[in-house]
Amino acid sequence: MSTGNHSCDAPAQSLMPVAEALEKLLAEARVNVATELVGIADALGRVLAEDQLSTVDVPPRDNSAMDGYALKLSDLAAGKRLIVSQRIPAGTAPKPLQSGTAARIFTGSEIPLGADAVVMQENTTAGESDNQRWVDINEVPVAGNNIRPQGQDIRAGQAVMSAGARLQASHIGVLASVGIAAVSVYRRLKVAVMATGDELVMPGNPLQPGQIYNSNLFTLRGLLQGLGCEVVDCGIVEDTLEGTKVALRQASERADCIISSGGVSVGEEDHVKAAVESQGELRMWKLAIKPGKPMAFGYVNGKPLLGLPGNPAAVLVTFSILARPFLLKSMGVQRVVPNSFPVEAGFSRPRAISRQEYLRVQLLDGRAVIGSSQSSGVLSSSVTAAGYLVVPPDTVVAEGDFLIFIPFSEVLN
Repeated sequence: MSTGNHSCDAPAQSLMPVAEALEKLLAEARVNVATELVGIADALGRVLAEDQLSTVDVPPRDNSAMDGYALKLSDLAAGKRLIVSQRIPAGTAPKPLQSGTAARIFTGSEIPLGADAVVMQENTTAGESDNQRWVDINEVPVAGNNIRPQGQDIRAGQAVMSAGARLQASHIGVLASVGIAAVSVYRRLKVAVMATGDELVMPGNPLQPGQIYNSNLFTLRGLLQGLGCEVVDCGIVEDTLEGTKVALRQASERADCIISSGGVSVGEEDHVKAAVESQGELRMWKLAIKPGKPMAFGYVNGKPLLGLPGNPAAVLVTFSILARPFLLKSMGVQRVVPNSFPVEAGFSRPRAISRQEYLRVQLLDGRAVIGSSQSSGVLSSSVTAAGYLVVPPDTVVAEGDFLIFIPFSEVLN
């Protein structure tokens, strides 16, 4: 990786670095402490409010890892043929193993008292004579072979997950495995979303000259629903200062947090900054990020506001990198920063810029390639991209350089 001394855009001395902005946002996030009890069948995506302890061992008894025969190793000394004294299907309680015999056993079945190994059926020869079943052991096991011991996975009293975990399917499976039927979770975060702009039209309506369809509202709804938030749809806000003030005030009365798109730049029709300052305060404005420089953060009547830019790709980037971690922390989630890893650049960028850039890239043969336009107004590139490639400020990219890659799977659901 090489660093250039000159930038192709305006100097960013007055712009807040992304890392500093994220740190400030997370410091401002406050967990909504209200909780509720929900059944685990309805807990997907919810955030645990309490540590979860197991009251049982998993598995509850020693059980077989294979279909085969349970036996006592010392019984093999006199010969390898053993009489089959019992059959143990899964879910039945076995009898103690008779001396000098084997028990037919199946995967997940409880090991009978006295057995110390299971021979998989592929290593045996079974037969029947004189109405008596027998088995020849073709490969002598060692003690403990193919036995999953009691508590191998989880011990009674063990914490199986901590408060702040955002429950996925695997979490719910673990909760079920220890017999937990309901959990205490934080109440869903209620987020008001609005889009500013007289040029915006809702999908399904005809476009007039100068108009565009409102994609940001639907992008934000999808992202918030993916986080498990309750969405308060405030619709399209007219491009007037008074209209913006009214919309923000109403949103602050209806939700825990407000997210707007558009109206945070410096144009004559951008009223969000002034409207926020008239009813609260603006604590952050203009970041060294591309796309998304005009992003703002502040409070309206005590409710946090995340003012995202109006360009569709900038909405996606700023939500992914900054708004999402803030919301997750407000929901009570402990781990809010997405996983990332280095990826080799399959392209070169000979000119550096002074802002940290988030390129929508595809992965081909393990290398990041730019598939289409990186314009902040082009959202379609996110459909074919696999994630963001992060280009630090004032950095020239040479093909073969390694840069941090953030998969969309980490930030878009």
